[in-house]
Amino acid sequence: MGRYVIRRLLQMIPVFIGSTFLIFFMVYALGDPVAALFGDKAPDPATAARIRKDLYLDQPLWKQYVHYMGQIFQGDFGTAFNGQSVTDLMATAFPVTLRLTIVAVVIEVVVGITLGVVSGLRRGKSVDTSLLVLTLIVISVPTFVTGYLLQYLFGVKWGWVRPTVSPDAPFNELILPGIVLALVSLAYVTRLSRTSIAENVKADYVRTAVAKGLPRRRVVTRHLLRNSLIPVVTFIGTDIGALMGGAIVTERIFNIHGVGYQLYQGILRNNSPTVVGFVTILVIVFLLANLLVDLLYAVLDPRIRYA
Repeated sequence: MGRYVIRRLLQMIPVFIGSTFLIFFMVYALGDPVAALFGDKAPDPATAARIRKDLYLDQPLWKQYVHYMGQIFQGDFGTAFNGQSVTDLMATAFPVTLRLTIVAVVIEVVVGITLGVVSGLRRGKSVDTSLLVLTLIVISVPTFVTGYLLQYLFGVKWGWVRPTVSPDAPFNELILPGIVLALVSLAYVTRLSRTSIAENVKADYVRTAVAKGLPRRRVVTRHLLRNSLIPVVTFIGTDIGALMGGAIVTERIFNIHGVGYQLYQGILRNNSPTVVGFVTILVIVFLLANLLVDLLYAVLDPRIRYA
């Protein structure tokens, strides 16, 4: 297992370099950060040249990338155009989005898998059909529609929760945004769990467990569910990074100053250091989540061994 982890970590290095270079190229080569810094006003040529030199933008793109990577390994992600350190922005944004992601993943896992098991064990019945239709509706409705609707009903009309989240973003205020963020993924988890359960319920190992006289609950939780979770774990693992990076709509609706908010502001203002820095961290999150998923395979299925 240890050798496998080391090998996977080494394999991540070229993926990380390729991903970050592509992001760096798209942000810096396809836009002009100095022009964006001045907005509609044309900068003085001498001032623009000095700023380009200070930001290392007067060098070839590959040298800019090498310089940027050297800064990253020193813990320096650069400075945003407003003068604030990108690292400081991360220190305030990532904890908020991390809490929101935890709420969303918990809802996605608990509710999604539960509904999937119920639907898979009653395949073809009215409960199964109703859940399939309901999940299809959830997938079809855009997140911003669901977000504004739930915000209006629970926050404005009924007053059960705060319509917007306070700057501290405690867990109790993130329940409704977490539901909005998790809804589409929850629908996919439900359908994946349902399909996997329905396929494995007729497997030989399930019939053997039933023939031995094991209680139904133990057959489902210990044998059936454990072997049916591999595709679900795969989806959830890749979805963690997607939730953190794709929370732009949810964070805008509920005024949450997290990663999505900072990315939106960075893209809107062409704030290149902010965009590249935040996306670089999200790449690392994706890579580590995929590694964690691979390690969980061996926990769920003892037949899987890593050399």
